[in-house]
Amino acid sequence: MNNTTKLRWGILGAARINERLMPAIVEASNAELVAVASRRPGAAAQTLAQYAPQQQQVRTYDDLEALLGDKEVDAVYLPLSNREHAEWTLRAIEHGKHVLCEKPMALTAADIDAIKAAAQRHKVTVMEGFMYRFHPQHARVRELIDSGLIGEIRSVRSSYSFMMRPARIYRLAENIENGGGAMWDIGCYAIHSARMFFDEPAVSVTAIAKYVESGADIATSGIINFGDGKYAHFDFSFERARRCEYEIIGTKGGIKCHNVWCMPGDAPVISWWTEDGEPNEEWLPAANHFKLEIEHFSDCVLNGNAPKLSLDDAKANCQIIVAALESAATGQLVKLA
Repeated sequence: MNNTTKLRWGILGAARINERLMPAIVEASNAELVAVASRRPGAAAQTLAQYAPQQQQVRTYDDLEALLGDKEVDAVYLPLSNREHAEWTLRAIEHGKHVLCEKPMALTAADIDAIKAAAQRHKVTVMEGFMYRFHPQHARVRELIDSGLIGEIRSVRSSYSFMMRPARIYRLAENIENGGGAMWDIGCYAIHSARMFFDEPAVSVTAIAKYVESGADIATSGIINFGDGKYAHFDFSFERARRCEYEIIGTKGGIKCHNVWCMPGDAPVISWWTEDGEPNEEWLPAANHFKLEIEHFSDCVLNGNAPKLSLDDAKANCQIIVAALESAATGQLVKLA
């Protein structure tokens, strides 16, 4: 580890998400971009020139292992294809790198167990990259819940969708087993955000899905049972108008987050209602959750703090995803506990 106040980052892949993450690393107060790698010749240099042209000292590699061997890289952001996340997270850990892995961290809970064991063995920090959790609007939602405004939480509904564009059709090229489809792309958000408001572990999952020729799901809906009449309803699709919202219903009222995927310039809005009062709406200051995620992870590494999103959280999310996929494929309810 370097002795400065900035964590030195490398990016392992030239994925489209770099449009958001690369500037976030550059702008973060406690981070420094030092290297980018891709297996496609020239892609790392092209991505750097496109999204961070002012960064003249950043090294580019046409080989992923070369970046992992760079001793001046402390941590890596990993945006490779879903089926490669676990493999390359483990490779990065073996090189002593801290890892921020784009969601989903892995396609099986067993892989997350292996990642946790390796991270503990090599004493590195690893976190799944759900950037939305770092936006202040969700802390405000939690504050309202903790105030008792809506009473005891009984249900959560999460809805994520957008119309598939030709540039994104690759998301449906692989089957579900290889990380393709809506579940592994946006469904993990729907399940993760629904779980955020329940302290209890999930008891069972039931789901239905529509599939395309490759074996990928293009739309899936389902219910997570948390016991005692507490449910999370999730719905996501690549063939519906844009939605990225969740709604929490309690015994006294409800709260809605209208735009979970807020872009840096967006002013987020949350609304709530109670049975004994008027409906309310609150506009919050714009914030860049990508930058806040990078700053949080960098702070955790530099100061030895535990990440906000633990590997146990990643495993719990993966287990529900796998159960939902099994339920959709078999038409049966799948028990988790």
